[in-house]
Amino acid sequence: MRVEGDVVVDEYLRELAGRLRGPRRLRADLITEARHGLLDAVEAYRDSGMSPREASRQAIADFGTPEQLVPAYQAELAVAALRGLSLRMVAFAGAATIAGDLTWQGSSWSAGPPPPTGYLLVSQSVDWIWATAFLVGVAGLILAAATARSSRPVFTTVAHAVGGLLTATAVLGVLTGAMLFGWSILLWDAALTWPPMIVGMLAAGTAHLWLGRAAHTWLLATR
Repeated sequence: MRVEGDVVVDEYLRELAGRLRGPRRLRADLITEARHGLLDAVEAYRDSGMSPREASRQAIADFGTPEQLVPAYQAELAVAALRGLSLRMVAFAGAATIAGDLTWQGSSWSAGPPPPTGYLLVSQSVDWIWATAFLVGVAGLILAAATARSSRPVFTTVAHAVGGLLTATAVLGVLTGAMLFGWSILLWDAALTWPPMIVGMLAAGTAHLWLGRAAHTWLLATR
């Protein structure tokens, strides 16, 4: 049976949770950890003779206001968001580099005349973008680990810069990739019925959404 003090704690935790932005699972873990700590403190105060409401209010006062707690919690969420974005970028960039070549192998138009110079430039740009993204993703993983172990402002500043670069690279990769697919269809009608091309477009679209969600989470966590 819920007592009056539990309601006070729940209201406090809802306010705290409402101010946090970042990875959903970590947010839930942080709130659960805060709940356990508060309820233990409430129980201790109640055992000392306080009423349930008084015990809850004193435990919350000891724990700190949401304004006091949010910066530290948000910093932890930002590190986790950068780690998640970096992991997805490394996975996506590695897969894109391998799958990109496989998409064209054995195509009916591969033995024909070479495509325009502009097309080749875009194709090479896609390769360079994802190669860069892979390296920046690795740097992001290293920085996330360093930031989690140290509170030095320089790590946080560099981590934000790397996260922004990852996000910008993802956007640039999407735009150039879409341009390459669209140009391919304009150059070769058979591309619309080439199975690797179709599978590649569907896989790339799904992967871009997967990567975009991580970038969006990071932006919210560091806003």
